Amino acid sequence: MHLYNLTLQGVTAINCAAHGSFSGLTKQQEVCVAKGSILQLLYCDPKTGKISVLCSHEIFGIIRSLLAFRLTGGTKDYIVVGSDSGRIVVLEYLPQKRAFDRVHQETYGKTGCRRVVPGQYLAVDPKGRAVIIGAVERQKLVYIMNRDAQANLTISSPLEAHKNYSICFAICGIDVGFENPTFACLEIDYEDADHDPTGAAAKNAQQTLTFYELDLGLNHVVRKYAEPVAERGNNLISVPGGHDGPSGVIVCCENYLVYKNLGDQPDVRCPIPRRRNELDDSDRSLMIICSATHKTKAMYFFLVQSEQGDIFKVTLETEGDIVSEMRIKYFDTIPPANSMCILKTGFLFVASEFGNHQLYQIARLADDDDEPEFSSRTPLEEGETFFYMTRGLQNLVLVDQIDSLNPLISAHIEDLVNEDAPQIYALCGRGPRSTLRILRNGLEVSEMAVSELPGNPNAVWTVKRNIDDQFDTYIIVSFLNATLVLSIGETVEEVTDSGFLGTTPTLGCGLIGEDSLLQIYPSGIRHIKVDRRVNEWKAPPRRPITKCAINRRQVVISLAGGEIVYFELDMSNQLREYSERREMPSDVLCMSLSEVPEGELRSRFLTVGLADRTVRIISLDPSDCLAPLSMQALPSDPESLMVMETPGEETGTSSIIHLNIGLSNGCLLRTTLDQVTGDLTDNRTRYLGTKPVKLFRVKIQKRDALLASSSRAWLFYSYQNRFHLTPLSYTALEHSSSFSSEQCAEGIVAIAENTLRILALEKLGAVFNQVTHPLKYTPRKYVVHKASGNFISIETDYSAFTEKAKRRRRNELAEEIENLAKDPDEKAIAEEMAHSIRNYEPDEAIFGAPRAQIGKWASAVRMISAQGEAAFSISLVQFRSQHDAVFVLVGCAIDLQLRPRVCQSGCIYTFLLTQNGSRFEFIHRTLTDEAVNAIHDFRGMALIGVGSKLRMYDFGKKKLLAKCETRVGLFQIHIYKNNNFSNNIKQ
Repeated sequence: MHLYNLTLQGVTAINCAAHGSFSGLTKQQEVCVAKGSILQLLYCDPKTGKISVLCSHEIFGIIRSLLAFRLTGGTKDYIVVGSDSGRIVVLEYLPQKRAFDRVHQETYGKTGCRRVVPGQYLAVDPKGRAVIIGAVERQKLVYIMNRDAQANLTISSPLEAHKNYSICFAICGIDVGFENPTFACLEIDYEDADHDPTGAAAKNAQQTLTFYELDLGLNHVVRKYAEPVAERGNNLISVPGGHDGPSGVIVCCENYLVYKNLGDQPDVRCPIPRRRNELDDSDRSLMIICSATHKTKAMYFFLVQSEQGDIFKVTLETEGDIVSEMRIKYFDTIPPANSMCILKTGFLFVASEFGNHQLYQIARLADDDDEPEFSSRTPLEEGETFFYMTRGLQNLVLVDQIDSLNPLISAHIEDLVNEDAPQIYALCGRGPRSTLRILRNGLEVSEMAVSELPGNPNAVWTVKRNIDDQFDTYIIVSFLNATLVLSIGETVEEVTDSGFLGTTPTLGCGLIGEDSLLQIYPSGIRHIKVDRRVNEWKAPPRRPITKCAINRRQVVISLAGGEIVYFELDMSNQLREYSERREMPSDVLCMSLSEVPEGELRSRFLTVGLADRTVRIISLDPSDCLAPLSMQALPSDPESLMVMETPGEETGTSSIIHLNIGLSNGCLLRTTLDQVTGDLTDNRTRYLGTKPVKLFRVKIQKRDALLASSSRAWLFYSYQNRFHLTPLSYTALEHSSSFSSEQCAEGIVAIAENTLRILALEKLGAVFNQVTHPLKYTPRKYVVHKASGNFISIETDYSAFTEKAKRRRRNELAEEIENLAKDPDEKAIAEEMAHSIRNYEPDEAIFGAPRAQIGKWASAVRMISAQGEAAFSISLVQFRSQHDAVFVLVGCAIDLQLRPRVCQSGCIYTFLLTQNGSRFEFIHRTLTDEAVNAIHDFRGMALIGVGSKLRMYDFGKKKLLAKCETRVGLFQIHIYKNNNFSNNIKQ
């Protein structure tokens, strides 16, 4: 069986990221990210602060780990991938192909994400001499990296560093200069626990920090040293060594950061600071989940992030080669991350654990602010720690984001706003950073400017004054009986000395030659020289120009009646008419010329669309000028033509010429034009809208693209060696042209009704654009009321506070502080602290939500929230006794504890939808003996799953009335058409 799948939206979650100079360019770094089974290379433009995708590749596997490494003395970084393939893969990025090249692919184990097969952990020797790849349990393999005689990367056979009965938590490479490569591993030995049925040995099992040394002389790995870790650790941070630092490793433990190193170095232990005025349980441990290292020739520091999202700057003070002090300082707060990368250009890339991924500019290094800096030398009792206050971003500036739907809880496809195409309503996120996202198919459009015009224009163009100009000079707007010329600068203003004739409509215009302008209007052709001299060609009497096509050296016009006249620029920059003309068998509806190929004097083909529903290819070669070459019949009248030359998708050198035909029936027909014979082959058709399709040439990423305008605007462009035809999420456009200025290097100028608009397209390659609505708690389920177009969801979080519970908890903490004060001075201080606690309400979408005690839940159905009740099900129900009303039933569990699973009871909330489904009205609350996990509208009553029982409820005035029930187990349920409920369920 062969399955075909079409992915509308690729994976948006980033599980790991690594940065380096993968393109080999000096001072340029890229970020390689793993999105499930997709490997992407991202470039952060230091000028604009925008993230662009250089390369995206589907590997058809699960990427578990990523690593960047560079050979000693090299200028280019390689990528090591750990996946479920059972192989270690080394990749090199080739900038000229914009693709990854597989340098090595070595098999070491079975496929799949197995606990004893390496791939979960990767670490590299900082000098790039060896790479270690580890499994969750037992196995670790070391590969030596080197060069051959041709300077190509070589990889050795794997060297084993296995240890039975060991579980690995983290691995990192130790910077030991050019001594034997050394790796540090956080491990735990479970041999005694495995043979102890009482479980006592498992509780007493101790974690160890183990150093493995690769002996390059003997070509084997030895277990050099192991030291027990007092607190449980989850992450390791390598400290620069050699001439850059003291070497060693920072162990991220519960509530502590501990610096360790071999030799005479004593442990340096510093507690992780905690938030002041926080509602969290003080006994809850705090962990570091992510880190990033920044190193220059003069200094180094670490950024570490706690599970709350707070980032701390960590520095080490040394005396010789001995670390004497660790300092930690609150830096900023961002969403919790899976990976953080500090780039040389001053950016911090954050691959968020949930929600959008961010790119920040590091504005300051927190050296001169008022934040307190905590030291490991400060004497503290065991269990005590430091405290700080959170604040808004001060050292980081958000410059760009990558949209992410992770985690996608649920989705619904419906056209609730009566658009042409349905929307996707997705519940995403976790906690106070959760969102309801409305996804529409199309590229997101940024409006740079919108200006009203004195009338309704019919066309718009942009022209440069000189071929070497970087930006456009004029915007030409054509009306029914006039032409408006606007100059492009810091502002867009009307000009009257451009040489364009303003008392007539314009059919076409552009730059011709090196520095001349051309205007084609119904009565003739106006050739405007750089010295403002004007040469004019007049059309014959009573035979005005109807259509035209121009490029930088050629001009073709059609006169009324179907006669074609051809002009070409000669060596003296004069526009010369060809001696013969071509009479077409029908009226000309549209024409097109391709751009002059590089190194040639002219385009070889003219394409003409005729009223007899044909498109004809006319030769412009001097040997057979205006001779017909080929013809193709069309299913409808041609509205517009566009010839575009596109580079080959594989090599990027050989080109293909495509003829794009916009038809009056709303279809776009794309066919391949043979560059030698002019034959048309390989026809492809796409329906774009209800209006005739008009085609316009625009620039996207410095390459030609096609903007097709029908009842919607569509963009046909090449991106990452693939062609994309995507609608724009914008109003319909009547005429368009490319636009370039200092403020908008690559944009589109368009007209819609009586407005002139300047647009920018930034998120290329995206299939959907998003509208985001924030939610309070993690969304679980939803229902859609189609009559009103409303979306009703339930939200629930474990160990969370409702707003009422937060206020109560803050008052309790404030009262405790006030009661502890005895003398007047202490009371004044206590009152100030109590006032601060009562009024401390940080934005939870930024700083996260406080954690309540185990077994506490917070839920919400739009406006209704309940402390300790977890909403798990929702449904729209129409009761038989209330046939003219629609009710929303929400099923909850009361005081549910997840591990072990214990639930005291449940309840069902009944709400009435009023005002055509736009408002809630609470009716009553029905208690149940177990959690309510499922609700379904069934034959005028509510079929509800209460624990392991299935019940039928009817509507009552004070509560829902249970009519009958049955207990179900692990068997199938069959529904039959009869009225006896007891017979409806059959085992």
